[in-house]
Amino acid sequence: MSDIAGSTWLLMAAGDNRGHGGNAGYDDQVDAYYSWDSNVPNAKKISPGDVVVLWDKERVLGVSVVEQIDVSRGTKVLNRCPACGTTRIAVRKSATPRYRCMKDGCHAEFNDPSIDVVAVDQYVARYDAAWTSLDGVVDTALVKALAVHRGDFNAMRPLDGAKLRLALGDRHAQRALARIDARETSMVPLAHAGTAVDFTQGFVHSVVRVRRGQTKFREHILALQGETCAFTGPAPRRALEAGHLYSYARLGEHHAHGGMMLRRDIHRLFDDGLIAVDPGRLVADVSPELERYPQYARLHDAPLSIDVRDDQVDWLARHWNEHRVTPAMSDS
Repeated sequence: MSDIAGSTWLLMAAGDNRGHGGNAGYDDQVDAYYSWDSNVPNAKKISPGDVVVLWDKERVLGVSVVEQIDVSRGTKVLNRCPACGTTRIAVRKSATPRYRCMKDGCHAEFNDPSIDVVAVDQYVARYDAAWTSLDGVVDTALVKALAVHRGDFNAMRPLDGAKLRLALGDRHAQRALARIDARETSMVPLAHAGTAVDFTQGFVHSVVRVRRGQTKFREHILALQGETCAFTGPAPRRALEAGHLYSYARLGEHHAHGGMMLRRDIHRLFDDGLIAVDPGRLVADVSPELERYPQYARLHDAPLSIDVRDDQVDWLARHWNEHRVTPAMSDS
């Protein structure tokens, strides 16, 4: 593994299970982006290039590396205890009154909090390029034990990055480690179609990114293919991702015709080799592991929903050889 200099963070994305009633929560899509504001402890400490682990108070969801952080000005509605003014109030699941103040010396109970609107900086960390699921791989007790500060209960808390990597290695999470270590510190070289293409124009060069130019790469593939998943057909733009037909972690380059628009779930399965394309017939090949899921099983032997170029077929053939052809077969 490489020696990565960035910090490592545990981020809580508990949704309606937060138990905290001081605000209305945040718009998170845990496998793509995480939102917070300047009122949150450690708000300004997380940076592009940092490793992030997401959890929902019950299970560890996944790991990734921050590609960029968008910052904007906005307002935030705070719910305060009407007795002491703190936002440290808890939402009660069944007991009444609905809210209870958690501040020592107060503990007031009430149905209607005091409303306060404050100006804040709003942050959105985007990390979808390297997202890798850890659901069922690492338990929450272990991850919380890796906190830099013992007993830290903040929604954004620093973790011991070296120990996290050891834990992932012990649990054979090699794909997660590979994606973390794939962070790049140099710009993608400019080249022509069929070779590496620079999709990074417009980004600040001093910012460390996991997949430099991923947004421009997505726009490029969308322009070529339209709002269509290569396997399942038309889909909302929000549900589509620009999937590489090769291991970006190994090559570290965006190729002009080295991608296809894929529905988010299809993208994950394609990366894992559970869905592939037979390069001779240009039909989907679905792994037997997915046969018990009708939505994926019915894709087997179905033609692609798009026309593919010869250079895309070349990339698909390499993916096929990696995930469908055994070494013995490939040498024959």
